[in-house]
Amino acid sequence: MKPPAGHSLLDGKVVVITAAAGTGIGSAAARRCLEEGAEVVISDQHARRLGETRDELAAAHGDRVRSLPCDVTDESAVNALIDGAVAAYGRIDVLINNAGLGGTSSVLEMTDEQWLRVLDVTLNGTFRCTRAALRQMVAQGRGGAVVNNASVLGWRAQPGQAHYAAAKAGVMALTRCAALDVAEHGIRVNAVAPSLAMHPFLAKVTSEELLAELVGREAFGRSAEPWEVANVMVFLASDYASYLTGEVISVSSQHP
Repeated sequence: MKPPAGHSLLDGKVVVITAAAGTGIGSAAARRCLEEGAEVVISDQHARRLGETRDELAAAHGDRVRSLPCDVTDESAVNALIDGAVAAYGRIDVLINNAGLGGTSSVLEMTDEQWLRVLDVTLNGTFRCTRAALRQMVAQGRGGAVVNNASVLGWRAQPGQAHYAAAKAGVMALTRCAALDVAEHGIRVNAVAPSLAMHPFLAKVTSEELLAELVGREAFGRSAEPWEVANVMVFLASDYASYLTGEVISVSSQHP
């Protein structure tokens, strides 16, 4: 399968994407936003991978893509990301919060450090970036959109995922409440909830047995491609979703 051709859904928009280095959903979102006509600022805490991803995207899209390193657990770095994007392009129209951290551990063995680290990156990081972007969008006075990456584990149970599932459920609640906080400013806040999107990093940290089990739950008998999740992010970022806010869209073919 190949991604659909771009149809200028994001022409004239400036998009900031966190955790966009490498081969996962973030980099797929950057690619799809560029193909839909946006100017894109990609960010990641891994400077080398960020530079490599930026070079790859710039080869096809030139100066419509720039990169700024950012650790979403650091408020000053988050503010610098938003300020840097505004300095480069004059404003921001869309924020895609993709940064997240997983892991597998039973609550019987899980340490405070494991719990807090996942919550700080996945939930607190989404909050920090959302807050900074919304403040900028409100100051601009021209609307905007935030798209958060949640997970079906915000709704469903899976052994060893208490910290990750709690964080993603928090992202869903943050999405709903933030949407109401900024609705009067014409700013929309939505989220996607993927079930299983396959990329090399996921394959590296997940056992073959668990992956086979998860794929077996999918109606299509396969995992999603990262660009298939990114397509829904693009929709939520675009004017086609002008009446959607506070919603969490399941990007899944998973059945019970």
